[in-house]
Parts: sequence; structure tokens; C-alpha cells
Amino acid sequence: MTSATRQPETPAPTVPPRLIATDLDGTLLRDDKSVSPRTVAALAAAEQAGIEVFFVTGRPARWMDVVSEHVHGHGLAICGNGAAVVDLHGGPGAHRFVKVRELARENALDAVRLVRDAAPGTVYAVEQTYGFNQEPEYPKLHMEIPDILASAEKLLAPGGVADHEPVLKILAYHPSLDPDDFLAAARLAVGDRATITRSSPSALLEISGPGVSKASTLALCCAERGISHEEVVAFGDMPNDVEMLTWAGQSYAMGNAHPDVLAAASGRTVANNEDGVAVVIERLLAERL
Repeated sequence: MTSATRQPETPAPTVPPRLIATDLDGTLLRDDKSVSPRTVAALAAAEQAGIEVFFVTGRPARWMDVVSEHVHGHGLAICGNGAAVVDLHGGPGAHRFVKVRELARENALDAVRLVRDAAPGTVYAVEQTYGFNQEPEYPKLHMEIPDILASAEKLLAPGGVADHEPVLKILAYHPSLDPDDFLAAARLAVGDRATITRSSPSALLEISGPGVSKASTLALCCAERGISHEEVVAFGDMPNDVEMLTWAGQSYAMGNAHPDVLAAASGRTVANNEDGVAVVIERLLAERL
């Protein structure tokens, strides 16, 4: 791990950035889930300089109120680890899904079975475009009441109790396994039937459709804007950020980042509680003067 007081390390000079892609929890947000005044100012300055800012998060769209007032211009965010592109202009509860990359129910059911076989005791929740459903044994990890309580098999069955909305991702929780061991076992068991990652300090996995990641959806959004990966600066702290950090032309691991993130990023900044994203943005903007 990088010390919280370690100074930023900057990648080799590259083309001027046109887009900043930043994770939220553990990255842009402080531990109390606030956006510091310094970070708010840095985001606004980047947009004023003509650099688009994309929030790229594992959060569902309904949890984006924490940053919805800080969107500028396009108003878009990538949610659910790439499963959805959401227009936040309407404010909390009034967001619009611009792009949905759903997890097919056949793949979801395969993943549920294979992960449970590999790690007995796994319990599940299901994230859909607007709904959140879970198995009765799934712990109260989120500050919300599920719409439906049922087995994952019933929740994911075509034509079943939750068939009215696309599935964005499955959450798989294990009460006792080491988080990284659980991730490795699940990836081995599921193979290419789904994309599996994690962003929580607990043994909580996030299962998306094959090829769906923060990086792949960000690449689609950039292609629509004529922005190359060399023109993207990305920030992250957890394994679900690794692909995005590897893809971007410049990438920064936070001072509080997971070891896999430190290895993947081309640069490092200070911790989220020290405004590590703002530190880099300020320097990038100063270099443009």
C-alpha cells in the first residue's frame, strides 16, 4: 500500500487530456462520502478548460445523488461497473438510462450456480435498472429495502418474479472467505460467461455481462466523442478500476488503493481523503497554461 502522505507520481508526458474518468468511492469521494470544496473546484475548472469529466462507478444510478449536482455539460455517468450510461440531469430519482449493457439471464443463472458450487454459502442480490432484489439470507449491506425477497434462481428466471427490467449485475456475498480469494475462485469457476470484479473491502463480488467493464463502456463513450484512449486520464482505487486504468493513456492509483490497482496504474496520487484527484487535475490544468 502507498503511504497516505506519499507525493503524487506522474506518468511520462503524453497528449493533452480531453476527458477525465474518475471512480467515486475511495477515489473522488472522501470516506464520509462528501465531495470536498477543493475537488468541486477542480472538476469545474476542468470542464471550463474543455476537458469532459465522467464519473465511472460501481454504484447504481439511484445512488448518484452524491455527485449529481456536480455534473457539467453532458451530464452523463457510467454506473454499475459499465452496465449503464445514465443522464443525471434530471436529478435524484429522475435519471434517464442512455445505454444499458445487461447481463443475460442465462449467463446470470450459470454464474449463480457456478459461484455457489465453488464457494458454498454464497448469497445473492440482483441489481436491475431501477429495482434491487435479494435472497432472504443476503445481509443488509445497503441502506435500502429490497423490492423482492426470493432465491436468485427465482429472481433471474425468464418470465419470473423480476422479469420486468434488465439485469445490470449480480452481487455475490460470502460471509467468511478472503475477498481476493473469493474473487479468484469465482473467476475461475465462471470463465467467460460473465465479468466478475469487486469494489468492497468485504467478500462481495459484482457480476456483469461478458465484456462489460468500466473500461469497455468508457471506450464506447469516448469513441462516440472521437476521443482516443491516449486522451483520457483515469483515477481509481479498487479491482473494478483495473481495466479502466490500464486502458487510459494516463492513470492514477489513489494513495489508499488496492495492490492490484497500484500495479495497473501508470501514476500515483495521494489518498482520497487528501483530495488526490483534485491534486492531479490542478497540475494538469497548470501544465496547459
